[in-house]
Amino acid sequence: MKQTTINCIRFLAADAIQKANSGHPGLPLGAAAIGYTLFQDFLKFNAKDPAWDDRDRFVLSAGHGSMLLYSLLHLYGYGLTMDDLRNFRQLNAKTPGHPEYRHTAGVETTTGPLGQGIANAVGMALAEAHLAARFNRTGFPIVDHFTYCLCGDGCLEEGISYEACSFAGSHALGKLILLYDDNNISIEGDTDITFKESVAERFEAQNWQVIKVDLVKSPDNVLMISNALRKAQREKSKPSVIIFRTHIGQGSPLENTAKCHGSPLGADNIAEMRAKCGWEYPAFEVPAEVYRHTARPSRRGAKAEKEWRTMFSEYEKRFPALAEEYRNMMAGKLPENLEDGLFEFSKPMATRQTSAVALNRIAKKLPSLIGGSADLAPSNLSDMKNADGAEYGDFGAENYAGRNLHFGIREHAMAAITNGIYLHGGLRPYCATFFVFSDYCRHAIRLSALMNIPVIYLFTHDSIGVGEDGPTHQPVEQLIGLRAIPNLKVYRPADGKETAYAWLSALKGNSPTALVLSRQNLPQYEGSGEGALRGGYVLSDCEGTPDVLLIASGSEVEPCVRAQALLLEEGIRARVVSMPCIEEFEKQSAAYRKSVLPPEVKARVCVEAGSPYSWYKYAGEQGEIIGMTTFGASAPASLLFPLYGFTPENVVAKAKLSLSK
Repeated sequence: MKQTTINCIRFLAADAIQKANSGHPGLPLGAAAIGYTLFQDFLKFNAKDPAWDDRDRFVLSAGHGSMLLYSLLHLYGYGLTMDDLRNFRQLNAKTPGHPEYRHTAGVETTTGPLGQGIANAVGMALAEAHLAARFNRTGFPIVDHFTYCLCGDGCLEEGISYEACSFAGSHALGKLILLYDDNNISIEGDTDITFKESVAERFEAQNWQVIKVDLVKSPDNVLMISNALRKAQREKSKPSVIIFRTHIGQGSPLENTAKCHGSPLGADNIAEMRAKCGWEYPAFEVPAEVYRHTARPSRRGAKAEKEWRTMFSEYEKRFPALAEEYRNMMAGKLPENLEDGLFEFSKPMATRQTSAVALNRIAKKLPSLIGGSADLAPSNLSDMKNADGAEYGDFGAENYAGRNLHFGIREHAMAAITNGIYLHGGLRPYCATFFVFSDYCRHAIRLSALMNIPVIYLFTHDSIGVGEDGPTHQPVEQLIGLRAIPNLKVYRPADGKETAYAWLSALKGNSPTALVLSRQNLPQYEGSGEGALRGGYVLSDCEGTPDVLLIASGSEVEPCVRAQALLLEEGIRARVVSMPCIEEFEKQSAAYRKSVLPPEVKARVCVEAGSPYSWYKYAGEQGEIIGMTTFGASAPASLLFPLYGFTPENVVAKAKLSLSK
């Protein structure tokens, strides 16, 4: 029955890809025995309750091989129907080209961009280790599961995988098991044309246990796969990688060639494969005995979940406070007093500093908050600490309960690991770096937005205000770049209260948020605050209908406020609009947006120390924009802002120019 089920997985994948005339059959055929062994004998899951807290997590990092996962989800009872398989890659199907989180039951994360899934899996394993350290007690292992990840050669060629695996090895995440489908083939042919390193030695150097299984000489050897998985499970002091040598496209006439990587096999080749395997069933037919065979693991998992719930009931009696905290964290519940004292600021401060104040006020009340920086915490002030700096601890092999993460200089993996932490459940993660390095994080940020998960990104040193570090570190195009990502909120606050409200918006929202923060000190405004939740609001108004609107975000609100006073001396009435989050402003009603930006007021000046492309909509035909159309320069910020026109005097001049049109 083992071989029959493995072949069934292969033909479900091959036939679905053929029907769609699109897809990647090579990996599903080559890794079918690996997927079968994992799901049949090792993976802890209850298909009737895919969100059970203590399930094992399985990530298909090589997301192009999605039909392997869909075949497994169908056979193992996750509710994916045969019609779903027939509709592979079709509009509105539950079987999209690459696995999508929340779209298909049993899919733990959206994968496809190679290497992202490995980093997500590292984040899940990190979350498991952290929650286990905080909540497990003798006799009550309420958090006790593995994270498995299946990857291919392409995943390991991507730099993000090296970053993530280095992090995992450094932090000894022993319940992370990477299944490497080593078939030596990519789209362009044999990987030897570009990928000759010893992967085993690479992982050994990164403090991983390395296990090798040769499925080329022993195809579909379930015993060898099982022995490797057991060995990986036993090693708790370091993560494990099982290097499976496989045949890509196993059993097909295109076996071991690039032709089966990313294209359907073709009807004739599938027919030949059927004959070779003795598979007499037509497309999309599964023998009844296979369904009976694959029903056993979910029943086993249902029993395990029942036992877990019984254990948790006793845990609640023995440790009621811990149990309540665990339930609240897993439910994503925010404390009722979260806002108390959150918005109190007085002296001028950089918004990276006001963010640190808000972060630590929140950390005391929100035990699920966890995060850190890519080796920049002293600069972006992203550590959580109480008055003596000792409360929350640093996460590491010696203290998995620590809430401060040190990602090292690994921005891309950092962002993707943070996605994985959230996806695991129970934690509200954030990560931090300089804003210019958001480019390194960008694809993971895009996936946060695609998955609609509320990861928080702290980006400091937000403009030419970086100063002497020069144009390599001065972001000018990053704001418009992030604003172009659907479903991402980009907050650039002007003072402490706006920063605190940006944090609140991030925590209460259901989508990712980027907090873009200044290096230099900014004033605290009397009229600022709650309006930031609506994205844009009137910070400082004039009497009667304004002659001109001054619209800005972040540090450029200050020259607008000062320009308002200068204009009034000349009898020109100006309204200052703070626009910390364009995305939230655009969600407001048309009536509200018109009340802030009256359409009859055509004279406008938009000011932001970044690309001007965000602002043409608000400037209109008569408006002026003060922005950056070049890179910056290496000089003190006090010289750069006047050099590029970010002064009250220039705002006044542009206001007059707009009024003259």
